[in-house]
Amino acid sequence: MNTPEKRPISFYALLTLLFFQAASGLYGGTALIMDPTGNLLQMPTALLEGTSFQDFLIPGIILFSILGIFPLIVLIGSWQRKPWAWPGAVLVSIALIIWIAVQITMIGYAPEPPLQLVYGLVGIVLLILTQLPAVRKILQSKPIHHETNN
Repeated sequence: MNTPEKRPISFYALLTLLFFQAASGLYGGTALIMDPTGNLLQMPTALLEGTSFQDFLIPGIILFSILGIFPLIVLIGSWQRKPWAWPGAVLVSIALIIWIAVQITMIGYAPEPPLQLVYGLVGIVLLILTQLPAVRKILQSKPIHHETNN
């Protein structure tokens, strides 16, 4: 009889940050798609001066899909221990770090509210969590299936 495999706290931290990122990306992306002027999120289009964007529609689509839907898929895959979950989690963290770096490069660093700092740290912590041996082991191993006698 196989005993259930314990999942380390770092695994649950990874899931929590993936959920946070998915919820944030879906919320922010939806708001920017619904109102490309940025008014729903109190973001003036003046932030986009000097960029190739006239409004927030394209950034909203990117935010919704790459930093909303993709982390949600990776979250579900991680919970189910799908073989693509570990590389998916690495890609989510890298995508978030790149998103923040490009944002700071294009519009500058905005200390208030400290969203760039928060999401930059989320990306870095996600990347660190994916590299922990306990997380890699749980995501790169096959789940134990329990046999039941009926």
